[in-house]
Amino acid sequence: MVVNMLIWWYFAKMIKNKTSELGFLAENLAARYLEKKGYTILDLNYRKPWGEIDIIASKEGILVFVEVKANRKIIAGFEPELRATSSKIVKVVRTARTYLAAKGYSPEQEWQIDVISIGLDEPREVAKIRHFKNIDV
Repeated sequence: MVVNMLIWWYFAKMIKNKTSELGFLAENLAARYLEKKGYTILDLNYRKPWGEIDIIASKEGILVFVEVKANRKIIAGFEPELRATSSKIVKVVRTARTYLAAKGYSPEQEWQIDVISIGLDEPREVAKIRHFKNIDV
């Protein structure tokens, strides 16, 4: 899905030199995308020493732990989602289990891992957002 985010482009141009700031921009774009798709955002950047979850959301009673990956350019063969490696997803799963226990969720609570990939196309001022749902390790 290509989303026109002109407001974000101004922000992106102001902060475009740092990777962490690209991550901040991408996570905010992803959160807005999820909200438009009917998700409720519960938490952002949940951190533990062994891992981080970029976005924690819920939809239809299912908790969704989201890993966000982004590139400044859209280049075939270098899609952001390719960096969501199995070792990264294992860390997200471990952190998700910690979150579930810390927040007192029932062991029967349904949950899944999603990846959102964001490619920024600066000349056209658009962001290409792809949502991969219920990723397996």
